[in-house]
Amino acid sequence: MTLGGSLVDTFGRVHTSLRIGVTDRCNIRCTYCMPLANVRFLPRQQILTFEEIERFVRVVVRLGVQRLRLTGGEPLVRADLAVLVRRLAGIPGVAELALTTNGILLPQYAFALKEAGLRRLNISLDGLREETFQKISRREGVQRVLDGIDAAQRCGFTHIRLNAVAIRGISETEIVPLAEYARGRGLELRFIEFMPLDGENQWLGDRVLSGEEIRRTLEQAIGPLVPVPRTDVSQPAADFQFADGCGRVGFISSVTQPFCGDCSRLRLTAEGKLRNCLFGSADWDARTLLRGGGSDAEIAQLVRSCIQAKKAGHGTDSPEFLLRPDRAMYQIGG
Repeated sequence: MTLGGSLVDTFGRVHTSLRIGVTDRCNIRCTYCMPLANVRFLPRQQILTFEEIERFVRVVVRLGVQRLRLTGGEPLVRADLAVLVRRLAGIPGVAELALTTNGILLPQYAFALKEAGLRRLNISLDGLREETFQKISRREGVQRVLDGIDAAQRCGFTHIRLNAVAIRGISETEIVPLAEYARGRGLELRFIEFMPLDGENQWLGDRVLSGEEIRRTLEQAIGPLVPVPRTDVSQPAADFQFADGCGRVGFISSVTQPFCGDCSRLRLTAEGKLRNCLFGSADWDARTLLRGGGSDAEIAQLVRSCIQAKKAGHGTDSPEFLLRPDRAMYQIGG
């Protein structure tokens, strides 16, 4: 059956990207993502199975979705994740399959993921010093992340991006070392502004270390940054290359310079709720359709309804932004 039609919202934005949360569990407790203690994870029976995820993806790919990213929580704590990667990589129409991870388990799983068809990795690395790592992740382990990066490169991953969340009062001394590390390893680096998606409601606007401030720090310490033309207008980052030709760095300024006008993303949470915005409060229940005998056409209509309800922007740059999302990052899937 041909479903047909692109996923276009009322503002003309075409949706081609899907973030898939495969678990809400994680092996660290980053301050910008989840609480330190008393975390209530979803029961296993509420999490979508690999078969359910594959079926949903097959439907949305026929609606124009081309890029998939597996997220969490920490997706590598989901057992047999390479099996899901292989299933999704084999779907005709999937042009890009990526994974966002904290890197701690990559030494164990990098080879299997590469063999299964994964081509892109986003690895969280918020600092190179163990002290900084523990302040943010509230666990030990920066060397394990660095070992994970080594393992991914040894396995032949060529598209690796490092993601660093920047928090004022913590991240300033890590900016230049992170850039130098990425330059030395031939890795792309992106700095992400601290967003109000933490699990303990500790976010404050004055803790946001802006992308513009970080850029100035890098230029003063290393050298000029030259804008890189966008190959994809919907990408969330403004990318730059160092003028000496060594290294690329991007800035996801979702708080100070929102990019909602070009957003092409949807999110499917681990328990099968579809969301049209990271900061939204509404969701659409795909799991009930997947488990209740819903047809592909009904699933497609659910996705279209979600798209049509999408707002123009999330409003985090507004002085009136006071309402926090009802879920933390680990529950939504970044």
